[in-house]
Amino acid sequence: MPPTLLLPAGADEAEALYRLVDAAYEKRSLILTSNLHPARFDTIFPKGLATAAVDRLLHHAHVIITEGRSHRLTEAVEGRGVAPLPAIDGTEPAGPPAGARSRNPG
Repeated sequence: MPPTLLLPAGADEAEALYRLVDAAYEKRSLILTSNLHPARFDTIFPKGLATAAVDRLLHHAHVIITEGRSHRLTEAVEGRGVAPLPAIDGTEPAGPPAGARSRNPG
């Protein structure tokens, strides 16, 4: 399933997620990843639907909490793992940003 709900959801999106959770509740497994704690889901969904969805998601759930720095953000800040885009005029980029390290040294 592609990443969805990166921004606050409207009523239609919230209801669609709730329907998915409700349909799977006690019948199927779901994997949901989020950088938002379930107690704060009401910041992106209408409160009633957020409460109902979280209630069903957490009942019988195995919650795995990870902490630490984002590997993607760290690599991007260090200039690793990100290829510069060609210029709009089609010319090649000038090279890696100053101070960037290569993945394949030497």
